[in-house]
Amino acid sequence: MLKSIIKQIPLVVTFFLINTANTLPANAVEICEPNTAQINYKIANRNDQDRRYDDQDGSDGRAGRDGRSGQNQTITANGSPVNLDLSGTNGEDGEDGENAFSPRCGRRERDNSRSDIRAADGGNGGDGGKGGDGGNGGSLTVYYNNIADLQKIFVRATGGEGGRGGRSGQGTRGCNCRRSRWEEETCTGTRGKPDYKCTKKVYRCYDGRDGRNGRDGSDGKRGNLGTLSIINSQEPLRNDNPTLTTKISQLATQEINLSKNKWNIRQGATALLAPGSIITDQYREFDRRLEGTFKLNWQEKQPINNFADQDVTLTLNDDSQIAINFPENIWVDGNAQLQNQLTTYTVNYAIPQEEVTKLSVAEFTGSGQNLNLKIVDLAGRSDLINTRFKVKYRGEDNFSGGFGYQTFYEGEIPDSLVTRNYNRFTLDLGKLKIPSTALSSGTNVEIEVTAIRSLGGRSAQQTLRWKSTIPRK
Repeated sequence: MLKSIIKQIPLVVTFFLINTANTLPANAVEICEPNTAQINYKIANRNDQDRRYDDQDGSDGRAGRDGRSGQNQTITANGSPVNLDLSGTNGEDGEDGENAFSPRCGRRERDNSRSDIRAADGGNGGDGGKGGDGGNGGSLTVYYNNIADLQKIFVRATGGEGGRGGRSGQGTRGCNCRRSRWEEETCTGTRGKPDYKCTKKVYRCYDGRDGRNGRDGSDGKRGNLGTLSIINSQEPLRNDNPTLTTKISQLATQEINLSKNKWNIRQGATALLAPGSIITDQYREFDRRLEGTFKLNWQEKQPINNFADQDVTLTLNDDSQIAINFPENIWVDGNAQLQNQLTTYTVNYAIPQEEVTKLSVAEFTGSGQNLNLKIVDLAGRSDLINTRFKVKYRGEDNFSGGFGYQTFYEGEIPDSLVTRNYNRFTLDLGKLKIPSTALSSGTNVEIEVTAIRSLGGRSAQQTLRWKSTIPRK
């Protein structure tokens, strides 16, 4: 009780400064007080004396635990009544955030009054904990021979309620200064002697910032209803094996088998079951078993061992064809054929992605309508890769009395103005819609060429920049 009373009494700090080297005493008084309106804030299960001076914030409330999902069950409908509760449990409420602790006003001023002072800031309130999500309803799988037998099955597969979010903690106000400024005088030397001098300095006290209130925790989400799957059979379904990730080297030596169960999505689950059943109205109905085999036919001139360590993914589709997905760092051109559940994929070309963007400017020749830029493919794969070019042509504006560079053409180069000789491209820049003065000999130019390269659904761009002077005849 005594300690709580003492905390409410404004603190008066008086400093006596004595300089033993002929300095006369000087003193300064600074008073800071807490905002008493905050004194009665609830302190949550923690000893204020054990807290560090700068640790005034309230702790965040813990999040509530999520509810458990309902049990999944598989049964056989035989006409006998069945009552199932597959409901999820409720999520727990989040804890409330802790109220902030009132700062200990005046403590910082005890150490040194010969400096500006900032009163202690108020503490921030803790955030409320998030409410736990409700558990989902369980899934029900029913094997049957007579669809009418499902009318004997009553199921309750509700989702659990979400927990409530915790309430926020309140912040406390910062300490206030009784006086915003004070003056100290310091004297040296001996009074009455020529060496006696006194100086004055003004110091200030700034109010502490108020702490903010915490944020309320969000409520948890309600759990989803359970789901129904029906199978017109008495034989248990075999497990799915619809995808496989493997090395290309494995495809070179063996065929791969994949399988999966195909389902149709229907509406009206509650109409199939006993009246009053609670479950998601959309349900799955088993259609048939899909199986397929994959074989790789490698026709690329580079040996498959050059790509042996690369991973590929095989996926069995609903049409029984198996699709192959190559990694991003390999560009592949190929085609697939399906015959009697056997998918044969033929790889015509395979190019490492790093070889796609190895273009370089080789030559800049001519002038006027004969001006051209020659580009070479250092990887030597341009006979396979589709290539389009865009260009931005800028010339020095000397001929019009201006200065700097002006853009005279920006856009795609028509295919008719691009000539490819194996791995060498010639761009007829002089035949673009560019003023003749910007194509004349001695003109300084900046050319930016963007190559768009594509193969088998993949594409990439490479930008080349060339700065030169149009050659003189």
